[in-house]
Amino acid sequence: MAASRHQPKWLKTALTALRFRSLRARLLASALLLILVLLPIIGVTLNKAFQDYVSQAAENELSAYLYSVLAVTDIDQQALFVPELLTETRFNVIQSGLYALISSPKAAAKTLNAPLQQMLESGQQLLWQSNSYSGLTPPDSLPTPPLGQSSFRQININDKPFLVYSLSVSFIQKNSLKESTTVTVHVLKERAEFQLQIEKFSRQLWTWLLILMAVLAIVQLSWLTWTLRPLARFRHELTQVEQGKSQQINGLYPTEINAVAKQLNTLLTAEQRQRSRYRNALSDLAHSLKTPLAVIRSQQDLSPSSAEQVAQINQIISYQLKRAQSVANNAWHLGVKVSDVSDKLMRTLPKIYPDVQLSYRQAPSADMLFYGDQSDLTELLGNLLDNACKAAKQRVELSVSVDAQQGLRLAIEDDGDSVSQSMRQTILQRGIRADTYEQGHGIGLAIVRDICQSYDASLTIAQSQHLGGAAFILYFPKIGRSDP
Repeated sequence: MAASRHQPKWLKTALTALRFRSLRARLLASALLLILVLLPIIGVTLNKAFQDYVSQAAENELSAYLYSVLAVTDIDQQALFVPELLTETRFNVIQSGLYALISSPKAAAKTLNAPLQQMLESGQQLLWQSNSYSGLTPPDSLPTPPLGQSSFRQININDKPFLVYSLSVSFIQKNSLKESTTVTVHVLKERAEFQLQIEKFSRQLWTWLLILMAVLAIVQLSWLTWTLRPLARFRHELTQVEQGKSQQINGLYPTEINAVAKQLNTLLTAEQRQRSRYRNALSDLAHSLKTPLAVIRSQQDLSPSSAEQVAQINQIISYQLKRAQSVANNAWHLGVKVSDVSDKLMRTLPKIYPDVQLSYRQAPSADMLFYGDQSDLTELLGNLLDNACKAAKQRVELSVSVDAQQGLRLAIEDDGDSVSQSMRQTILQRGIRADTYEQGHGIGLAIVRDICQSYDASLTIAQSQHLGGAAFILYFPKIGRSDP
């Protein structure tokens, strides 16, 4: 836990980015990871294997050349004998790129009569060189493996890299079987020839791997698009249902998605029937209660206290009916354009309150949606704007915006007296009676509060920064913008 608190900011950002919420993004990332990691690893492995192969082939080639030189080399009468012309033609062509040398330790070289005796910086004596080596500077040093063993390595001559294969052998003198002379035979070849093969192979390998990566990426993208196409259609149908353009999901889908579609259709049908029965029951209840209340209120001998109680019952019934009609938690959220509701209210309320200037501070765009029942949005904005107009002196402003973190934001501000800090807490508490609200923020606020609770929205009362009066700010958690 302590280590996670001290993670660098860039690491936290990377880990957050890896938590893909989109199934398409996850599949695409896994496919690209396979392509961008596996294929380069294969390329590096093949390239390394080819380099090892070329190195082994070079060693075998130089070994064969060495034994062809060794086969015609002899020491007789304290003299080194090598034919003027060798079987391999490149040994006879000046600076052909293939060279043969024979060297010996200084002590052994003194007993030999060789046409070429050059002292190397390493203390060795150069006894013989092929005609192809003419014109080149003698090497500073040559490998001297133990007797009977070979050596394969790289040396530099005239600032050029050479591969050299060396073998130390002993020649027994013909006139004395007890005497022997040790020499080392070297075969050299320019490394550029082998390097050219490696570079050519590497270019071809990475070219074809890049082509393969591009082809696989296109194939994977096409495959993912085809595979996820039912999900895209399913999402589109859900959007149609959300916006009230369709009542059911009617498309044909793969088995796994089709099961979900059937369950959703069952849920939608049951919910629509339940909502219809619920609202019909409410309508019947309202009709049943209005007639008895009207009869009671029409009685002439009704005392003032009884009339007041009947009026209060009527008010409570109206309030509870409006409250019950908010079915946001049980109903399927339909997409309602905020501008359709807000524009209508902005045209109607100025006729009721001609002395109040009602305007948009931030008007809703055409694609801003309220995911809920249109009557709920009308109830919310209508009550808040009506209360603001009652409390305002001259101006009321409405702001509608979308916040990426908190969702749809509605703000109603006025230039009247602001709500006191103590009253802000009181009127938001559940169970407070409507008639205890401050003047200008009456019974409608109770309905607003309960509708907000049913949508899991937040309601905040503050002081308007630019008008000075009260500011009622609502946040609805679902983003209030239609899908593209």
